[in-house]
Amino acid sequence: MNNKSFYTMLIATGLVALTPTLALAQNVPIPNKGDNAWMMVSTLLVILMTIPGLALFYGGLVRTKNVLSVLMQIMVGFSLIVVLWCLYGYSLAFTEGSGTLAPFIGGTKRLFLNGTFDSYAGSFSLAATFSKGVYIPELLFVAFQGTFAAITCCLIVGAFAERMRFSAVLIFMVIWFTISYLPIAHMVWYWMGPDAYSSAAVIDSMNRKAGLIWQWGALDFAGGTVVHINAGVAGLVGAFMVGKRVGYGRESMPPHNLVHTMIGASLLWVGWFGFNAGSALEAGNSAALAFLNTFLATAGAVVSWSAAEWILKGHPSMLGAASGAVAGLVAITPAAGNVGIMGGLAIGLIAGVVCLWGVTGLKKLLKADDSLDVFGVHGLGGILGALLTGIFNTQVLGGPGLVTDWVTVSVGSNSIPTQMLIQVKAVGVTVLWSAIAAFIAFKAADSLVGLRVPEESEREGLDTSEHNERAYTN
Repeated sequence: MNNKSFYTMLIATGLVALTPTLALAQNVPIPNKGDNAWMMVSTLLVILMTIPGLALFYGGLVRTKNVLSVLMQIMVGFSLIVVLWCLYGYSLAFTEGSGTLAPFIGGTKRLFLNGTFDSYAGSFSLAATFSKGVYIPELLFVAFQGTFAAITCCLIVGAFAERMRFSAVLIFMVIWFTISYLPIAHMVWYWMGPDAYSSAAVIDSMNRKAGLIWQWGALDFAGGTVVHINAGVAGLVGAFMVGKRVGYGRESMPPHNLVHTMIGASLLWVGWFGFNAGSALEAGNSAALAFLNTFLATAGAVVSWSAAEWILKGHPSMLGAASGAVAGLVAITPAAGNVGIMGGLAIGLIAGVVCLWGVTGLKKLLKADDSLDVFGVHGLGGILGALLTGIFNTQVLGGPGLVTDWVTVSVGSNSIPTQMLIQVKAVGVTVLWSAIAAFIAFKAADSLVGLRVPEESEREGLDTSEHNERAYTN
């Protein structure tokens, strides 16, 4: 045998020996670099929404003496929740629960992010998307969802701005995040992933492992229930429990810097593309639909809010335009990838008018000092968006419909009354759960440190009384 034949035989023998290994490697999903890049950008965009977007939006709306207190609550609150998310939050929200609690809360499998990365093997665990055989690194999913948890808690601070102790804010966030955000995120978004539905025989068992509201078939693309209704209701409860600001209704309390508010609203709009389109978890058609809906619905809400304000008050305002943008962003969130383009525009146009009423007429009816209109925009806008998703999802009205069978990935539509009933149930559970959890969290904070600063400190301003700083020196 010559050398050439010998080496040929040796290589062939080696390939035969490696065949099982090569076949196994071919069966391991490899995340697409484009999907990974898009999800990293989306995560960064959601951080941009909060810091500096939400911080500037809220900061411009309060009085000069309280600007830094709001910025501080958002910066530290965001950071605190990110830490808690990685310690235990992700595990309780996005792993399989056990026993009778499984539909309501996850398990401990991923405490401290255990199992997401094997430092010895250099291997990463994968997270499912909404397409069979398509995955992203689980650590990337952890980071993306962590920004959602953090911004949700930060949204609430606008309801009790200018009067709550910083320590009480942080205590409230820890408790509410644990007993409200995590269960609702699990109920709405946790499921076993498309590849788990391998045959008709396993459908029922896979469905039983999912969150309760997911089992019902409720549609929430990017957080109408999990984020906005959840935060809006908690904010309203807080406004009642903390009480009205000193001088509320008697003294003028105009926004101190609408330029900051406009910049903040603009950053929110830009960041929201990551929030909504990123929730597709892939850089594909669903992300494109969510992207354009986020673009158009928001523009529609700016136009409708400004027009309604012009008609009712005789002039459109910059504050109204910025608030309209946020209202449109909130309302389209649950619908972003779940409705057609004209459905998205309709939701935006309706949201602008409804949320304008929410911060004027409804606010007067509720008689609560919701300082920065968290419930009027986020709570009411989230409810509106969740319900209208049930209407505009149907293919009859140009919507994409929904997956009716995850084994074959068949797409169809529920009747509008059927889907609306499911959406109403999801909204009802979220409102009730968040309200009870918020009451418990505020009560606990009040018992530990007290909710409100003394009246003298409130009149002085929280910037100096709580943080010994001033936003402006001149």
